[in-house]
Amino acid sequence: MKTKIYIDGQSGTTGLQIYDRIGKREDLELLRIPEEKRHDTEERKKYLNSADIVFLCLPDDGAREAVSLIDNASVRVIDASTAHRTNDDWVYGFPELSKEQREAIRTGKRIANPGCHATGFISVTAPLVRMGILPVDYPVTCYSLTGYSGGGKKMIQDYEAEGRSELLSAPGIYGLNLKHKHIPEMQKMTGLSHAPVFMPVVDDYYKGMATTIMLQNRLLNGAPTAEDICEKLKEYYKDEHFVNVVPFGENDSKLYANKLAGTNELQIVVCGYEDQTSVTALFDNLGKGASGAAVQNMNIMLGLPENTGL
Repeated sequence: MKTKIYIDGQSGTTGLQIYDRIGKREDLELLRIPEEKRHDTEERKKYLNSADIVFLCLPDDGAREAVSLIDNASVRVIDASTAHRTNDDWVYGFPELSKEQREAIRTGKRIANPGCHATGFISVTAPLVRMGILPVDYPVTCYSLTGYSGGGKKMIQDYEAEGRSELLSAPGIYGLNLKHKHIPEMQKMTGLSHAPVFMPVVDDYYKGMATTIMLQNRLLNGAPTAEDICEKLKEYYKDEHFVNVVPFGENDSKLYANKLAGTNELQIVVCGYEDQTSVTALFDNLGKGASGAAVQNMNIMLGLPENTGL
């Protein structure tokens, strides 16, 4: 019997990307609400309660409302919004964190899909904290480059419009109030005692992300070198399919944020000079940073190989 899948928010950027990844799979049956009914609460409720797995690709309030409409205890949910990422009743959907995290996703009923910037930050920061290299009270700073698709339909329209502002041809620093919505999950899932200083940057390309933290080695436990940090991260992720660490020194001249666009891969690059280190995660903000990660989590929940359809 095919697994029934419903995407609530099927016409948004994330919903469309999920559909692109699973629409032709023969092991799944996609439930498609008629376009004219997608804002009809009662009709949505029918679909939400008829599926085996529901993807929520909605604004935060819409995601909370959708969860409240589900009264079928067997329905499992993967929420792509920010609404439940720091909720202890939900499992955070980053399986590479640990074997325990992957098992919690496999058996979970409510999975909160990570944010795109958060995916990059957590991938390079959480292992260093867990291995005792990065003190939990370290004053972490991070900048993250993203393609404009991460801003959703409105931003995509702005960047692709004829006669657009010349300002959009240059990188745009945003989140200037230092209260970006991904920061709470970034802090919680890394175990840091203080929120990182985080600065996102959007640029004139469609998709791809490069998230970087910068470290003073003398302030780290054991004062490791950049090469030491690279080796520790390689060991941490050695058994992972989608996450890999570039050998030290092989890619330290120039990094392009769109390198892994169109994939579900995440590549970590460690660079360093004397007692300073940078650690960068390269990935697709619509892939491992959103829709690809959601499908990966679904595969885990169904007991399938994680790369099925990816």
